Amino acid sequence: MAPRPAAPPRVELAPGLAIPRLVTGLWQVADLERGGRALDPERAADDLAAYAAEGFDAFDMADHYGSAEVIAGRLLARAAPPGGRRPVAFTKWCPEPGPMPREAVRAAVDLARRRLGVERIDLMQFHWWNYAHPAYLDAMHELSRLRDEGAIAHLGTTNFDTDHLHLLWRDGVRIASNQACFSLLDRRAAEDMSAFCAASGTRLLAYGTLAGGFLSERWLGRPDPGVDAIDDWSKMKYRRFIDAAGGWDAFQAILEAAGAIARRHGVSIANVATRWVLDHPAVAAVIVGARLGEREHRADNLRCFAFALDAEDHARLDAAFARTSRIPGDCGDEYRRPPFLTASGDLSHHLAAQVLPYAATRSGGRLRVDTGSMWEPLCGYSRAVRAGSRILVSGTTATHGAGRVVCPGDPRGQAVYILDKITASIAALGGSPDDVVRTRIYLANADDWEAVGRAHGRHFAQARPANTLLEVSRLVGDYLVEIDAEAELARD
Repeated sequence: MAPRPAAPPRVELAPGLAIPRLVTGLWQVADLERGGRALDPERAADDLAAYAAEGFDAFDMADHYGSAEVIAGRLLARAAPPGGRRPVAFTKWCPEPGPMPREAVRAAVDLARRRLGVERIDLMQFHWWNYAHPAYLDAMHELSRLRDEGAIAHLGTTNFDTDHLHLLWRDGVRIASNQACFSLLDRRAAEDMSAFCAASGTRLLAYGTLAGGFLSERWLGRPDPGVDAIDDWSKMKYRRFIDAAGGWDAFQAILEAAGAIARRHGVSIANVATRWVLDHPAVAAVIVGARLGEREHRADNLRCFAFALDAEDHARLDAAFARTSRIPGDCGDEYRRPPFLTASGDLSHHLAAQVLPYAATRSGGRLRVDTGSMWEPLCGYSRAVRAGSRILVSGTTATHGAGRVVCPGDPRGQAVYILDKITASIAALGGSPDDVVRTRIYLANADDWEAVGRAHGRHFAQARPANTLLEVSRLVGDYLVEIDAEAELARD
């Protein structure tokens, strides 16, 4: 086995932004500060300084990670050591869905800059809870303008799925990176997401790679502790991933395979898990969480660069993977739809409480929804109408706000936006995508059938409505796709 390096190797995440391939995650600051406890910012910054001194000088945080931004700001305020580099700070903005006016976006960025004590944020990452609310496009375009003005160096996303990253790119928003869960347990990012990254140049920042610590010798051969016996947020979350991947026995099969590989190379199971993710071309770096002031594993983490996985190792892992189930959906879906693989479990109450982009009004014995299109009142129609248990959605195009065409020239991006708009309209009338029983897709060019059809298939994977797809002689304006829908609500 090759000797352990003195520091993690580095990679260029984006032009001018070189980072170590192991990024230190500060998510657990929020866990450490549970119950009203507050970390001392200077002492916590000392802990970060020890990481930076050994080459772990990129730190990932968010607006809701307790005092993480403040702690990182204390570190950034210190002078860099002679010949040393200034640490790199990534943060995230995770607003509740709602209107995203220019002032709200700029206020969020200014708050992060004040907490970090910087004029320019190295990487601002954006998370959005509900794609049915289209204001994420307003936020991302405003963040792009702030990048052009110099308040942000690079723009990223977190927990975006492949369809919506594609939509952003084709709508003119350039993304340096996307954070996604990626591990021996959760291999979704190796699928469509990696193909998108290869085509666009977007890099992945992988988190959850050690499954909250479950991917370690500590749990090899151990009985199932159950969810209720776990008391830290990270393990609460990834224990749910274990269930979704086939349960404790399937998880033990992965641990046994990784353990055999670890013994063969003289490293730890955590090293094997990290090396496997880092070897994927789309992955720029793995984010490893730190519990400041409690424990650190820097020396062991570096051993993932002291060996290489060979064909025998991959065959052993593949055999273990065959005993597991695929985590449902695409990257990030665990935050937006069942089975809600998060620390708190079921998020349906949280999502149901969020503001919808459209409101229903009563007209006679019916409910109807308008979306703000100038054509709805001019042509005398509603976006959607509910009569009893039946919901009918008009032919819908990728129109953002009063008239902007989303993703000009791109049928897939337009279809994704349209399906979100249909979902929002149905939700305003008390329904969901699972209530849809019929859709019709109209294409300006029949050759676009597969890109649009696959987007439809991902959106309605559970409902599987009746569908008709046809080419029409033309669609009005620059639209390539139009879709209508019918839903039937369950009767009480």
